[in-house]
Amino acid sequence: MSGTLITGARVLGGDPQDVLIDDGVIVALGAGAREQAGDDATTIDATGLIALPGLVDLHTHLREPGREDAETVETGTRAAARGGFTAVHAMANTDPVADTAGVVEQVWRLGREAGHADVRPVGAVTIGLKGERLAELGAMAESAAGVRVFSDDGVCVHDAMLMRRALEYVKAFDGVIAQHAQEPRLTEGAQMNEGELSGRLGLRGWPSVAEEAIVARDVLLAAHVGSRVHICHLSTKGSVEIVRLAKERGLPVTAEVTPHHLLLTDELVAGYDPRYKVNPPLRSAADVAALREALADGTIDIVATDHAPHPVEAKDCEWDAAAFGMLGLETALSVVQHTMVDTGLLDWAGVADRMSFAPARIGRCDTGDQPHGRPVAVGEPANLTLVDASTTTTVDPSASASLSRNTPYEGMKLPGTVVATFLRGRPTHHTTGGTA
Repeated sequence: MSGTLITGARVLGGDPQDVLIDDGVIVALGAGAREQAGDDATTIDATGLIALPGLVDLHTHLREPGREDAETVETGTRAAARGGFTAVHAMANTDPVADTAGVVEQVWRLGREAGHADVRPVGAVTIGLKGERLAELGAMAESAAGVRVFSDDGVCVHDAMLMRRALEYVKAFDGVIAQHAQEPRLTEGAQMNEGELSGRLGLRGWPSVAEEAIVARDVLLAAHVGSRVHICHLSTKGSVEIVRLAKERGLPVTAEVTPHHLLLTDELVAGYDPRYKVNPPLRSAADVAALREALADGTIDIVATDHAPHPVEAKDCEWDAAAFGMLGLETALSVVQHTMVDTGLLDWAGVADRMSFAPARIGRCDTGDQPHGRPVAVGEPANLTLVDASTTTTVDPSASASLSRNTPYEGMKLPGTVVATFLRGRPTHHTTGGTA
């Protein structure tokens, strides 16, 4: 048999075993894989490496169409592959907005042409993200892209009646509304987390309640309608408490946290460095601790990057004028290792759940012809990520595959290296720095 034989990999951090891939599928695992491979198989020595299912990001901004100066589907998915991702969900705030079947199909096809990671378009909830009328939800769901996640991310669907109608609409085809929880009247002109530091810096504060009020409202709406709501980039201790209570009551809510909200705090804003300007803002150390605990105990279901590339001029300026957002695809796994694995809050099986199985399930890409978030098991698609958890890398923006350079981790030493990524058995990333 030809194919690829990966030797000595620690699947989900367990004991070393061999993995044989052929025709895009895992055909053997453990004992007998070497014998079944034969002499003509390509062999990859993965001794000491951890094998994870290909990562799935439920929250990526690829910018194309319209903002190709910041990112393209080609460059964004190349960055995804370097971060260990085999599938990404591309947010709708492009230009034109992904609010029609035509635009989501364009994004989907661009992803297929690039080939670095599968692109699952996220459809807009409202036309033009304006929060006035529902977009073509049904048409996007029936398109070739098969959209199941809808979000106006970047702005909140703040009209309660419109949010209710959206929840009712997507229920018919098992869709989910992913809400950017931000009450606009409470955040007009807001620049950073509201607190003692914002007052000292003279920056208008962004209160936690602006997020929590929408989270509470939408959890109740989802329960009333009997539909699914997903809360994007949870950032406060209060939001965690609301989601935890909702789950205890069995309500249909899921939530995500970004890597940067697991690691960075609002204290970094003291230097007025626009790299740390993000929506929702970096919060307090107490919020960060609550988010880590919630991810560990399952209150927060997944890690999602909110990869938000911007051209240099949008960040290399004064704080007030700078755009909100940070890069995240290439550093996400390292940040999760640093904040969750190395601290003992999650093991590698837990990482696989929060960064592959659960996001694929929430995004409804765990089934179909080309599923993701599947177990590392015989008969499953060979979507794999090999990680060297023993390494430490200093983040260098100039080495990024993204067109943009707005990483908040520049110069920071982070653990772990994604050595290789396989999409249905085909290597989409391979570094010369590892042992594979």
